[in-house]
Amino acid sequence: MFSKEESRILREEFWTSFGKSFPRKWILYDTKIKGFSFKFHFDTKKALVTLDLEDDLENRIKYWEKLQSLKSILIDDYLPDVIFKEEYVLENGKEISRIYRPLEQKVSIHNKNTWRDVMVFFNETMNQYEAFFDEYRDVLED
Repeated sequence: MFSKEESRILREEFWTSFGKSFPRKWILYDTKIKGFSFKFHFDTKKALVTLDLEDDLENRIKYWEKLQSLKSILIDDYLPDVIFKEEYVLENGKEISRIYRPLEQKVSIHNKNTWRDVMVFFNETMNQYEAFFDEYRDVLED
């Protein structure tokens, strides 16, 4: 078991190491679309790369419908194992819409032996998300 401080240090070390191993500027929150963002998630049980819709319900529905219309393209050409969840509840109780890809192996941010696999997964998956976004940005922004 790790103390809060030990856990904080490990998390910081992971993200610093990831940034050095795969140095590039990710889009993440800088999509220019309100409430539309890409995220990395890594904790003691799982790793995910997500596309989150977090705005008010009206905007979430608008962008969800656009993403649904592009679903087969996203799955066929970019991320075949991505999961669509129109209603996804975060740990804090907030409801969002999420399209995500989990890493299908047991990983933990507290286990440095799993870090390299997570970093490669993050890099490959986010590259695919961003390629999709770059290609279909005009459709999404309309």
